[in-house]
Amino acid sequence: MKFATKAIHAGVHPDESTGAIMTPIYQTSTYVQDGVGNHKGYEYSRTLNPTRHALEKNIAAIENGNFGACFGSGLAAIDCVIKMLNPGDEVISTNDLYGGSYRLFKTIFEKYGIKFHFVDMQHPTNVESHVNADTKLIWVETPTNPMMNIIDIEAMATIAKKAGAMLCVDNTFATPYLQNPLDLGADIVMHSVTKYLGGHSDVVMGALVCNDEEIAKEMYRIQNSTGAVTAPMDSFLVLRGIKTLHLRVQRHCENGEKLANFLVKHPKIDKVYWPGFPTHPNHDVACKQMRGFGGMISFTMKGNLLEDALEVVKKVEIFALAESLGGVESLIGHPATMTHASIPKEVREKTGVVDSLIRLSVGIEDADDLIADLTQALG
Repeated sequence: MKFATKAIHAGVHPDESTGAIMTPIYQTSTYVQDGVGNHKGYEYSRTLNPTRHALEKNIAAIENGNFGACFGSGLAAIDCVIKMLNPGDEVISTNDLYGGSYRLFKTIFEKYGIKFHFVDMQHPTNVESHVNADTKLIWVETPTNPMMNIIDIEAMATIAKKAGAMLCVDNTFATPYLQNPLDLGADIVMHSVTKYLGGHSDVVMGALVCNDEEIAKEMYRIQNSTGAVTAPMDSFLVLRGIKTLHLRVQRHCENGEKLANFLVKHPKIDKVYWPGFPTHPNHDVACKQMRGFGGMISFTMKGNLLEDALEVVKKVEIFALAESLGGVESLIGHPATMTHASIPKEVREKTGVVDSLIRLSVGIEDADDLIADLTQALG
């Protein structure tokens, strides 16, 4: 079954009692049992809910995985992965990553004895030099947030397997439509479902997908034990959103290419970060493991002045100044003061997150209107 068909049909079936083609919203906390232990597969909605269950099967299918689990947010999904580790374990993470992931690693889990190494993963040798007997997890974002760095997933899988460590890939920016990390050797795929999978800026959710049964058992144990699950209504909304994922991401890619090519020629722009440029670092890797380059773009202003960047994000009219990404509407953000403000200035600037950096989540509006909006904002 090809992607578009799976996006619409995987995990969902007409309701047996009514024939409703859409999965019902099972807004219930508990389920009546015929006798002790005699039930229809559902006992309590923290453990399992039919609407959430359908979504988990759907997300697993579009990631070519066997097991899926949904959580109350992307960070709750990441939290589940790190809870699979023990004190003394070490994690090698990309050095350019979402600020919330960095904050979770450094301020929550580091005090429990888990050590994190933040490494430039564009070069696999950098990762190999940090591997030791305590390495239990390699954490990858690709493309990274917000510098759009491309990391070779197959190379990371080889390193992880040799080290006896798990490889988890945050696939939020690429989506399953453009990239499938499990097929490239990853053990776990993570999504901030809030973004492209939901696609309409109306849900906060996270998800994990894997193929290994032992990892899945631990994933479900932690999900049930900690209770950071997503609600039935949110699950329904994401099931609906995924039905158009392939159409939306195709348009995101088309618009992203047009805007990237506009920005790279603008006299006030210094650098444009978009994986589709042949000059982008590891562009060849992106061509190998992705089926498109996405709608996320970052760029810096000439002069690297904070006030210039703040002026641009203030003057846009169609782009909305807001956190998050992946919705049908175009968003603009200033990573240094918004999504990555929790990362110390000296740390974030080493990865390229300077004061003049602006990040775009290019929506599915008319590209000409978006270009006109940036033209007037840039002055």
